[in-house]
Amino acid sequence: MGPVPSAVLQLLALVAALGLAYRPLGDYMAGVYQAKKHLRVEKWIYRCVGADADTGMRWPAYLRGVLAFSLVGVVFLYVMQRLQGVLPGSLGFAAVSPAQAFNTAASFVANTDWQSYAGEQTMGHLVQTGGLAVQNFVSAAVGMAVAIALVRGFALPHARLRSGGGTSPHTGELGNFWADLVRGTVRILLPLALVGAVLLAATGVIQNFAGIHEVGQFTGGPQQWNGGAVASQEAIKELGTNGGGYFNANSAHPFENPNGLSNLLEIFLILVIPFALTRTFGTLVGSVRQGYAILAATAAIWIGFTALMLWTEFHHGGPAFDAAGAAMEGKETRFGVGGSALFGTATTLTSTGAVNSFHSSYTGFGGGLAMLGMMLGEVAPGGVGSGLYGMLVLAVIAVFVAGLMVGRTPEYLGRKIGSREMKCAALYLLVTPMLVLVLTALSVALSTPQDSVLNTAATAVSGSHAHGFSEILYAFTSGANNNGSAFAGLNADTDWYNTTIGLAMLLGRFVPMVFVLALAGSLAEQRPVPETAGTLRTHKPLFAALLVGTTVLVTGLTYFPALALGPLAEGLAS
Repeated sequence: MGPVPSAVLQLLALVAALGLAYRPLGDYMAGVYQAKKHLRVEKWIYRCVGADADTGMRWPAYLRGVLAFSLVGVVFLYVMQRLQGVLPGSLGFAAVSPAQAFNTAASFVANTDWQSYAGEQTMGHLVQTGGLAVQNFVSAAVGMAVAIALVRGFALPHARLRSGGGTSPHTGELGNFWADLVRGTVRILLPLALVGAVLLAATGVIQNFAGIHEVGQFTGGPQQWNGGAVASQEAIKELGTNGGGYFNANSAHPFENPNGLSNLLEIFLILVIPFALTRTFGTLVGSVRQGYAILAATAAIWIGFTALMLWTEFHHGGPAFDAAGAAMEGKETRFGVGGSALFGTATTLTSTGAVNSFHSSYTGFGGGLAMLGMMLGEVAPGGVGSGLYGMLVLAVIAVFVAGLMVGRTPEYLGRKIGSREMKCAALYLLVTPMLVLVLTALSVALSTPQDSVLNTAATAVSGSHAHGFSEILYAFTSGANNNGSAFAGLNADTDWYNTTIGLAMLLGRFVPMVFVLALAGSLAEQRPVPETAGTLRTHKPLFAALLVGTTVLVTGLTYFPALALGPLAEGLAS
């Protein structure tokens, strides 16, 4: 079978698997967040942290819970790395340097998993499993909790939303953060990760605590690798849209992703929760058709980006491409162009930093598509939780635009979209572009950061060497959008990049959450307005199309000048 038909069959199989999981998983997650009783293990966790899971929280209290928990996570993970040299299971690795320890702590707590280090040469077993893997679970659960809080702000009274025991209509309460966090971890992520780890191990992903050992003789001498609990970390790495690899080669490493079957399974794990959350949203607001509208918009963008990525990477643009049959540079032969393009699109349209190919070696337009997927806000389907709340904010923008067109007060799900709601939505959209563009401009303008561009003349990043500019732009786009993948060719293990990207990850994760929860609180305080003949039908295909247009135009065009200097210039020159 040729590579193009093989890629199409993989895409069809992936769509079929996601379709089968969509309804049962979405309804199950809705049931989890509406449950009236706590499990025994959950009650034990609440006692340990001193939380009252039956108390409803307004948005400031919910936000304080998010920020306090995340701050403790940053400090805990930073200390673990700094003490690694004296911890058991360190494999003889020394303590991580202060700048890199801060960057890594910020990265994993912010659900970014950006790595400016080689995992197999830096982190021991205890830090990998007790530090990084734990944050893979709880950072994803935090994103899901914030998304559910926003959904509660939209929910109509008959949706009977309840988290723990304190939420009632019109009180402005959004549920209980600690209940949402624990339930998301215990009832959703842990069971799915267990099943995913078993399936990955069955495909050949390793799972052990072996030390450093020789794996064979290669050109230049013996090759040594350490083992690790890779299958279990790989499962939550993908399920939680995290992306941090156990090894430096990430999902291109045969210990993490040994064959085409494991590759397709990992793509499925990346996408299944974000897509299913649209069903959860529809169920919780009392209208599954609303969930289908959000699903249609996200699926349309994902399919469109996937088709464009496959086309640009299969396109024969010169004698080298003709000889290879496609753009094979930087891609694993066991996955080919199809498996690499599917994986790359899935990870950059979600907040997953996992890679199974070298994004920097994609064609100019292919690399631009990967960057643009992140620049859209990673909402198609986006990260676990963050994709849903990002798309709902864009839905608020779309409803507002539609209201301006017909000259009436915009409404969405029975809630009026007024000046307060629009301020929250607008500020949400402005945070990430500001971080990306300002930090990229500083890195290009200052001489020291330019020295990190290793494969391009640093002094010419603003001229003919568009790829060097793209590497810097990609790094901050990935960090601020909590993706974590890299264009490579950029030495990010410097004090400048460790610090600035670390700040971009923290600010890009938690500042937007402030506006999301403020929006949720404003919506929750309103009484629902009845539908009239003039109410926009937000469950119809017309609204889904409007939402797609809003996503592409409002967010994508913000970055167009920067894209023109980097990947577009490179693509047109090739």
